[in-house]
Amino acid sequence: MTKAIYLSLVSSLWIQAAEVELETINVETKVDTEVIKDVHGEDIKSADLGEALFKQSPSVSLVRRSGIANDVIVRGQKKDNINVTIDGAKVYGACPNRMDPPVSHVLTNNIDYIEINEGPYNVEDFGVLSADVKIHTIQPEDAFQGDINLGFGSWGYKKAAFSASGTITENVKFLISASTETSEQYEDGDGNTFADQIDNYIADNLIPNPSNPMQAGFNKKLKGTAYQDQYRNMDAYSKKTVLAKLFWNITDNQELRLSYTGNRSDDVLYPSSKMDALSDDSDIFNVEYIAKDLGEYSKELKVQVYQSEVDHPMSTKYRKMGAVDYMTHALTTKMQGASIKNSFDLDNHTITAGIDYSLRNWDGVYTKNDIPLNEFSPMTSHLPYHSIYDVDTKNTAFFLKDNIKMDKLILDLGLRYDDTSISSAYQNQPDNDYSELNGYLFATYNADVNTKYFAGFGKSSRVPDAKELYWLGSMGNPIGTPDLEATINYEFDIGLEKNFDDATVKVKAFYSQLDNFIAYNSSNVNMMDATVNAYENVDAVIYGFELSGTYIATNELYFDYGMAYQRGKKDTPLEGQTGTDMPEIPPFKFNAAVNYDYDETLAFKAELIASDTWTNFDAENGEQELDAYGILNLKGSKVWGAFELTVGVDNVFNKTYAVSNTYNDLILLPTAGLNYVMLMNEPGRYFYTNLQYKF
Repeated sequence: MTKAIYLSLVSSLWIQAAEVELETINVETKVDTEVIKDVHGEDIKSADLGEALFKQSPSVSLVRRSGIANDVIVRGQKKDNINVTIDGAKVYGACPNRMDPPVSHVLTNNIDYIEINEGPYNVEDFGVLSADVKIHTIQPEDAFQGDINLGFGSWGYKKAAFSASGTITENVKFLISASTETSEQYEDGDGNTFADQIDNYIADNLIPNPSNPMQAGFNKKLKGTAYQDQYRNMDAYSKKTVLAKLFWNITDNQELRLSYTGNRSDDVLYPSSKMDALSDDSDIFNVEYIAKDLGEYSKELKVQVYQSEVDHPMSTKYRKMGAVDYMTHALTTKMQGASIKNSFDLDNHTITAGIDYSLRNWDGVYTKNDIPLNEFSPMTSHLPYHSIYDVDTKNTAFFLKDNIKMDKLILDLGLRYDDTSISSAYQNQPDNDYSELNGYLFATYNADVNTKYFAGFGKSSRVPDAKELYWLGSMGNPIGTPDLEATINYEFDIGLEKNFDDATVKVKAFYSQLDNFIAYNSSNVNMMDATVNAYENVDAVIYGFELSGTYIATNELYFDYGMAYQRGKKDTPLEGQTGTDMPEIPPFKFNAAVNYDYDETLAFKAELIASDTWTNFDAENGEQELDAYGILNLKGSKVWGAFELTVGVDNVFNKTYAVSNTYNDLILLPTAGLNYVMLMNEPGRYFYTNLQYKF
């Protein structure tokens, strides 16, 4: 393989200057879009997409909660501040404690590629505040083909997956993919399992010789978070998934696409939380109709209808506090959406107009020993049994885009008008209505064949969710704040992309002004030691830069790298506080890799992931200083005909470290007298292997 081919390959992974061609799909990406390709083939270590994104992108940080189903932070933002779609369908998790974030509802073995679009430069989707993550799953092939994967790793990790696709008739293609995997509790660099990490945390934070009933009560509660003896060594999770697709070419220019994604998880352990997930089930149904070249004013017409459902019960059943009476918090969410958009060319303009509609329902109940909380005993009859009381969030939007090509200059413009209503079935909670006009202007200047300059300015918004507005604690305390304003993001981006004979480099910077950012305030505690109206609006700024590139040393040897830094400040402290550091702003992060490919059958990769110390963090709301770390991962693969064997080891030097902080927006194990909560360490040295057979 020639040097030029390698340069093209690596450039597509890290730079994505123009167009990536995948079968019959043309993905038009702006210069500020990062595309992570071949997730199905590359990320075979586990099904956790959050961990895969953390390893591959310097701008993505991981929120570690378990052995799987971990969340991500992009540019210092997470939750609803990031829009996540799977083949265009918007997906939400049901858990208010982020045990089932949107990226957890599709597994790496079903993913083709991922677009990470940073900034407010998307008007087609609802709630794109600071970034959106577009996940594209694998597609049916014209000729019959497929693969079978068997994976094994440290701590009893086992995975089996297969996919097959092809043509049923001349005009109908299918795809079926399924997987199953399970793992024991991983061990950190010190050899501690999940249960050990909790025990160590309890031992470090018990109050010695408690002098009053409150201190003794705290010790009892903290001890109750440990796993019961019979559950100490239970598996960390088991997970099954299926993906099915049917594509019908109705005519030469019309296509109907049907797809279904199902995920079933059981007994997912979350050691740094007070509860574990008894199950986590999701179903995603998607229907797309695409018609091309219908006339002068319809280059492409696309109609999409989708529905996603998530069922997530979490419980204290496996903890010592649940040995006699266990609490369960069972939540469901359903997202229904539809959109229609039409694009056409007019002179040097490509214009797209459309309508977007979605309705999300979110409901949660508390039970004790599987009995609704207010029916359990006379002492609890006054308490609510709903945490989120059948809340509907309905959005209707109109959007318009224009792509204007003017010699060396390309302008992208977008406008979106949103009308959103949020209502609760609980009569004591008021309805909320929001309307906003958002938009952007993004310019790319092609100075020459190898040099591009780009800059953009945009405004976007996102409304509060049902947790932030209406969440009720198990004591009946209103944790949500029902009069929150929508968050508005005004952002400016600027950057440069440069290609050389044997290298590429890309640098970009951003400045984001957030009006009415929705922050969690740990100071809002009432006389019953219950949190009330914990969320409030505050103005803030986040700014930072990213640098990435590649270097081709020889036909066989090439390097890639990326680094990202963000800083965030609130304009004023939250009520009752003095600090202004923004939460969940990771420090400087660096990714680098050395790749060696020999005659297309043998490949090696050495990967470094490093981070600086957390020196700026929101201490008053639970965050704490985390040490710097540097982790080395190694991977090699060999192809023999239809077989490919991959072996690897992550965290080669068995470091003990943590990547995710402890913002109190998540309910984690507490510390008496302090605002800090339990950190969760990353896995120690991890060996894995995967055998793939392609047919």
